[in-house]
Amino acid sequence: MFVALWADLSYYKHVLTSPITLVGFAFQLWMFIDAVRRREWVWAVCIFVFSVFSALLYFVFVYRAQPSATSGFELPGAHSRQRIKELQAQIHHLDKAHHHLQLGDIYFQQSKLDLAESEYGAAMERDGTDRDTRSHLGQFLLRKAKPAEARPLLESVCAEDPKHDYGYTMMALAETLMAQNENDAAIQVWNRVLQNYSYARARVQLAELYAARNQLDLAREQVREALSDDAHAPAFDRKRNRVWLKRARKLAKKIGK
Repeated sequence: MFVALWADLSYYKHVLTSPITLVGFAFQLWMFIDAVRRREWVWAVCIFVFSVFSALLYFVFVYRAQPSATSGFELPGAHSRQRIKELQAQIHHLDKAHHHLQLGDIYFQQSKLDLAESEYGAAMERDGTDRDTRSHLGQFLLRKAKPAEARPLLESVCAEDPKHDYGYTMMALAETLMAQNENDAAIQVWNRVLQNYSYARARVQLAELYAARNQLDLAREQVREALSDDAHAPAFDRKRNRVWLKRARKLAKKIGK
C-alpha cells in the first residue's frame, strides 16, 4: 500500500515539475476562464473535465474564431449566441427590418458572410430607406470586394449624415474610394473623418496614402498621432486597433519617425 502511495506521489511530483505539463495546465486554465466569461458553459465543462485537448479545440473553434475579412473593420456593438437566438425568434414572430439588420451585423462580425448577405438583403426588402441598413450593407459589400455596389449606398448615407455610426460609414466610404483607385477623393474623406474623430484606422490609411505620394512629412504626422493615441488608449481600444498599430509601426520604420 505504502509503495503504491509513494509511487503515486512520485508521479504527481514529476507532473507538477514538468515544464510541458505546467504549460498545458496553464493553457487549459486560461481557456476554461475564457469559456466561463463568454458563458460557453458546455465548453467550460468539457475543458474542466477532460484533457488539454478540449482546451485546444476551444481555442481553435471559439477563442480564435475572429473574422479574417473583417479584422480591424468592426461595426459598433457586441454579440452573443443568446442574442442570435433572440433575434431569430423576433424575426419568426415579427419579421421586422431592424431585426434582420441586427442579425446581419452579428453574422458579419463573425465572418459568416453568406448568412450576413441574406439578412441584409431581407432588411433592405423591408425598409430600403433606413440609414443603418444602407450603411451596413455598403460596408458588407466593400468587404466582399464589391466597391462599385457599396459606393452609392455609403455616399447616400454620408450625404444625409456625415457622422453616421460615429464616422464608421464615412471611413468605409474612404476605403471604397481607395478600392476604386480614387485616392485624391479618399484623402479628402479621410481628412473629414479626422476633423471629428481620432481613429487609428483613419490615420494609418491616410498616412499610407501620403507615403505613396512621397508626402512623407504628412505621413509621419499621422503615424505619430496614431502611436501617441494608442499609448493612452484603454485596453479594449488597443486590442481593437492592433491591426492598425502594426501597420503604423511598419510604416514608421519605412519612412522614419
